[in-house]
Amino acid sequence: MTAPTETDSPSTDPDQRRREQRGWYVYDWANSVFITSVVTVLIGPYLSNLACVSAGAENAEACLDPSLALAPLGMDFLALHPNALYPALTTVAILSLIVLLPVVGSMVDHSRHKKRWLFWLATSGSLCTLGLYFATDGYLAASVLFVMANLLYGLSGVVYNAFLPEIATADERDRVSVTGWGIGYLGGALLLAVHLGLVVSADSLGIGADDAARIAFASCGLWWAGFTVLALKPLRNRYGALAARGRGRPGVGRSLRQFGHTLKDMRRYPNTILFLLAFILFNDGVQAAIRYAAPFATQDLGLEQDVLILTILIIQFVAFGGAFLTGRVARHLGSKNTVLVTLGIWSALVASAYFLPAGNVPLFVTMGVGIGLVLGGTQSLARSLYSQLIPRGREAEYFSLYQISDKGSSFLGSLTVTVAVSLTGGYRAAILSLIVFFVIGGLLLWRTRMREGIVAVGNEVPRNL
Repeated sequence: MTAPTETDSPSTDPDQRRREQRGWYVYDWANSVFITSVVTVLIGPYLSNLACVSAGAENAEACLDPSLALAPLGMDFLALHPNALYPALTTVAILSLIVLLPVVGSMVDHSRHKKRWLFWLATSGSLCTLGLYFATDGYLAASVLFVMANLLYGLSGVVYNAFLPEIATADERDRVSVTGWGIGYLGGALLLAVHLGLVVSADSLGIGADDAARIAFASCGLWWAGFTVLALKPLRNRYGALAARGRGRPGVGRSLRQFGHTLKDMRRYPNTILFLLAFILFNDGVQAAIRYAAPFATQDLGLEQDVLILTILIIQFVAFGGAFLTGRVARHLGSKNTVLVTLGIWSALVASAYFLPAGNVPLFVTMGVGIGLVLGGTQSLARSLYSQLIPRGREAEYFSLYQISDKGSSFLGSLTVTVAVSLTGGYRAAILSLIVFFVIGGLLLWRTRMREGIVAVGNEVPRNL
C-alpha cells in the first residue's frame, strides 16, 4: 500500500488524477444502490407493511385510518401512526448523524488514512443492509438495522466527499462531481432493474413481496461492499496540517475540541455559512421528496409496487443523462445559476404532486421524468460549489456539516413529513409542504457571493462559476 502523502493538493500528473477520479466514481456506483433500491423504493413500503400488520390493519387502505397507533416496545409515549414509522426512523437516524458527523469528520481530518475510514464505514453499512434479509421477526429488528445502515451510509459519505478537493483541480470539480453522480445513477438503475424483475416475478418464483424485498436488500449489501473494495484501490491517502501535527492518531476529545475551533473559525467565512444553510434547506426538500415517493405512490395514489419500481428505474436512467445535461448547461449559465433553475423546477414538481389523481400511472411517470432531469444536477453541482468554499486540510470537517443534509440525511424534511402524515394519515399534504424548503433554500443560495467566498478561504476561483 502506498504510504500517506503529506499534501492535500491534487496530483500534478493528469494521468494520476484521472486514475483516482475513476476510483472515486466507482464508490458512487457502489453505494448508490442503497439509496435507489433500499431507501427510495423498498424499505418504506416494507416497514410500513410490517408496522401496519403489528397495528392490526388488514391492508394498505385500512392502514390510512388516522386512529391507528403503534407503540414500540409497549411505550405509549412513543406511539405513532404505522405509516409514520419510516419517516420517524429516518428522523432518528438524522439526529444521530447530527451528533456523530462532526466528530467523525474531525477525526478523519486528523487521520492519515482516509481510505481505511471509508472502508470500515462502508463495509459496516453494507453488512447492516445485508442483515435486513435475516430480520423477519416483526418490525423492530428491521428498524434498528435500517437506522444503522442509514447512519453508516451518511458517515461514509463524509469521507468520500472529502476526497473531491484532493483528486480534482478547481476547474475539474464540476465535471468530476457530475460524473460521480451520473455513474452512481447508472449503477443504481442497473441493480434496480434486477429488483424490478424480482418483484414482478415474485408470484411465479413462489415468494411473497416481502421475501422479494429481503432478497433485494441482501443484493444491495453485497454490491455496496464488493465495489467499495474496487473503488479504494486507485485512491491515495493524503493528509494536511491537522494530521501532520497530530501524528495521525485522532481521538474523540481532540476531535471535539478541533470541531469547536472550526465552528468559531467559520465566522470568518460568511459565504460558506450562507451556502451551507441554503444547502441544508433545499437538499432536505430533495431528499424528502425522494424518500417518500414510494409510500406516497403506494398508499395515496394506490399504485402497485411494480409500477413504482419501473418509475424509479426511469428516474435513474433519466437522472444519468440529466446529470451530464445540467453539467453542460452550467458551462454556459454558471453552476450557481443552474442550481437555482433546478430549484424552481423542484418547486413546480412538488406542487403538482399534490394534485395527482389516484391510480393515474402516466402522470406519475411524467412527474418522475421531471425529477430525473433535475435530480443529479442539483446535488452534483451543489457538492462542487461547496468544495470551493472549504479551507485546505479541513475537507472532512466541513463536509461533515454538509453531509448532515446530504443524500440519506433529511432531518427537517423527515420531521415535516412525519408531522404531516401523523395529522392526515397520508402523504399528499406532506409532499406539498416541501416547497418551502426549495423556496427558502433558493433565496439563501441567491444571496451567497461565491467568488468572494472562494477567495476568502484561499482557494483558486474556477473559470466557470
